[in-house]
Amino acid sequence: MEVLVASSLPSVRIREPHPKSLFIRPRSPILRPRRIASPKLCAASSSSPVSEEPAATTPVEPEARGDAAGEKFDWYSQWYPVMPVCDLDKRRPHAKKVMGLDVVVWWDRNEGAWQVFDDSCPHRLAPLSEGRIDQWGRLQCVYHGWCFGGSGDCKFIPQAPPDGPPVHTFKKACVAVYPSTVHHDIVWFWPNSDPQYKDIIMKKKPPYIPELDDPSYSKLMGNREIPCGYEVLIENLMDPAHVPYAHYADREGGRPVEMSIKKLDIDGFLAKQEEGSSQFVPPCTFYAHSELPLDPGNVTAMSDGSKMTQESSAPAEKRRRALIFICIPVSPGNSRLIWIFPRNFGVWIDQVVPRWIFHVGQNLILDSDLCLLHVEERKIMEVGSSNWQKACFVPTKSDALVVGFRKWLNKYADGQVDWKGKFSGALPATPPREQLMDRYWSHVVNCRSCNNAYKGLNALEVALRVLSVASLGIVAAAKQNALSAIARTTLVMMAVLFFGASRWLAHFIHKNFRYHDYDHAFR
Repeated sequence: MEVLVASSLPSVRIREPHPKSLFIRPRSPILRPRRIASPKLCAASSSSPVSEEPAATTPVEPEARGDAAGEKFDWYSQWYPVMPVCDLDKRRPHAKKVMGLDVVVWWDRNEGAWQVFDDSCPHRLAPLSEGRIDQWGRLQCVYHGWCFGGSGDCKFIPQAPPDGPPVHTFKKACVAVYPSTVHHDIVWFWPNSDPQYKDIIMKKKPPYIPELDDPSYSKLMGNREIPCGYEVLIENLMDPAHVPYAHYADREGGRPVEMSIKKLDIDGFLAKQEEGSSQFVPPCTFYAHSELPLDPGNVTAMSDGSKMTQESSAPAEKRRRALIFICIPVSPGNSRLIWIFPRNFGVWIDQVVPRWIFHVGQNLILDSDLCLLHVEERKIMEVGSSNWQKACFVPTKSDALVVGFRKWLNKYADGQVDWKGKFSGALPATPPREQLMDRYWSHVVNCRSCNNAYKGLNALEVALRVLSVASLGIVAAAKQNALSAIARTTLVMMAVLFFGASRWLAHFIHKNFRYHDYDHAFR
């Protein structure tokens, strides 16, 4: 099996036999947003094609807020990802927050589609996410039993007399419905419930990523709630220079990194590194891809002159992988991360190894950044986001993508996410360390694979304790001559082993599914 090595982007690790840089002479197409007329969900988002310009010799500098041409990024005219489909349960509604909006995601089996509603019952504003899917496939509010169909219309009010006026048909009895779609196995929604946007999918679509539409690629996916803001999170994911130190890929592995912004406009930016390319498609998507270097000892020549790796059916010169980070603004000081690692080799690994095993290592990498980002965000808040370039000294090219993002944010978005006045602007209070680095509520409950593993391992731990007690009970209850000395000794040893295994498993569960402290001084 291939071995995990740190990727050249932060906070994520991919198992790979040759620990080389991620970005190696890319040949596969980058994200290319474009205007769309086709109704297919896999089409690209509406924006101009990305073209290349000569690379800058120094990092791009952040500019003052505002754009001379008056072009502004509209945060509420974009598609936002909510959750991967693989981590949603069709049997129940799910509460999520995106851009400060409380939404409920639920499976409408009558329409065969995921729906995204305002998470508020029009009756007394109870959260619909606490309700259930009834036997007719309707979303039922748990407070008074009001039922809603996939179009937001109220289907039934139990308290309304059957011979009275049809109050369930009144407009005020309806729930606000957001346009939604499933794209690249992720539920996306448009954060405006105005009926004029009902068919917005025909005009503008979520970003299209070629690897996620290619069946020859594996698509390892995960998600986590992050206790820091969108801006700081996405900067961290654009920064490869911190990987050797924060993630201990090589504590003395720091070196100059050639990075430059090729083009920057309201639709994001295209960047080049020494050995690859990446692209930021606002508001959420950061995408990087590469081809992997060949290992001469692991390549077989074919009759047509091409080469093939021994452990993969993909031709060696076309072994490709990508890192996709989708950073979702939740509220000030909070964000959600969805990560995807498509690759066209070693696909069988993801089919055999459960996702939770990969997530254990990936969450450890995220843990190593959390405290740093949490404190950094508060220091930036103190000096003001508009003074970022004055407070931070970024003289090297390794910071080009971070500086490019700040330039885009200042130039087209006034330096911050537009929350439309829903928040005061203050960050939430710093929680205790155990809460800040919690894994259970930030990831396990939202990941179907990790949640099932957590329940299964807990059941196994209880079973081991029961076996330990039962073994000792048999020894204690047996009459003196009923068991031989060898049998008694064996049962006692088994009891000790069962007890030791249960204690080790309990520690493993707590460390990997509940809380894992991270002390950089002793790693």
